[in-house]
Amino acid sequence: MTSTAADTFARFVAVLADTMDDHDTDGEALASRVHLSRFHCDRLVSAAAGEPPAALRRRILLERAAYQLITTDHDILRVAVEAGYASNEAFTRAFRRAFGLAPSRWRARPTTFRLPAPSQVHFNPPGGLRVPAHRKVTAMDLLTRMVEHHVWLVGELVDRCGQLSPDQLTARVEISVDGIDDEPTVLSLLARLVGQMAMWDAATHDRPYDIGVERSETLEDVRTKLAVVGPAFLDQVRAIVAEGRLDETFVDALCDPPEIFTYGGMIAHVLTFGAHRRVLVCGALTDAGIQDLGAGDPMTWVAQPA
Repeated sequence: MTSTAADTFARFVAVLADTMDDHDTDGEALASRVHLSRFHCDRLVSAAAGEPPAALRRRILLERAAYQLITTDHDILRVAVEAGYASNEAFTRAFRRAFGLAPSRWRARPTTFRLPAPSQVHFNPPGGLRVPAHRKVTAMDLLTRMVEHHVWLVGELVDRCGQLSPDQLTARVEISVDGIDDEPTVLSLLARLVGQMAMWDAATHDRPYDIGVERSETLEDVRTKLAVVGPAFLDQVRAIVAEGRLDETFVDALCDPPEIFTYGGMIAHVLTFGAHRRVLVCGALTDAGIQDLGAGDPMTWVAQPA
């Protein structure tokens, strides 16, 4: 797959996730959303996916319809309309061609809702898309990439600081966190530390998350939330690592517009910005005379048996 085809396909998948319920969207509209002509969009997406854009979209919607048949009590006409079909008959014909049985008979004896696809892009319950990895990334690969990022970023920081004056280089640093945490407090940092795990758990399962609720959370709210989202996020990361899905991508429908991320990138993101916030809270605790956590250094903790 060429880089051009791969980039176009990534944009197309994001658009597809954003328009699954917009049944007025046709091939021309999809092509326009990825800033290509219909001809070039069809050619590049077909090269990357092994099936034309319209066929890929119809298959994804049929997979979602099959999932709805086995997980809801919606009548078949409602499922048909949500899949973009104007009539029960048209939906039944398409469903039978894809699954070998009429919807009512398949519902009584369901099989997998995922249809064969060369691209391995499938509907991912409850409402997202699952995009396979092009290569297998191990936990060691992710750790190495994070270290590589660390070394690269330190080098970039050194280069950028060449633009500072001697006085700026030796002045005491005042913490600047605009764009990361505005006017942080210990409580707001804790709320974001826990909320970040909840947010990404929601994004990877295509559930909504209202970041605004964090502004009014109490310490007890944060503690209660952590008891649920902490183990859930950890279990998800363990499963991703065990199944070799670190480079598998998912569509984050919480972004506007939706964006495609890898699971490994998501984990690296959480650890990076989580480390920033943890250090700030540890510093505040030290200033308050609570020093048993120190700076929260993971070095000795990681070396201990699990």
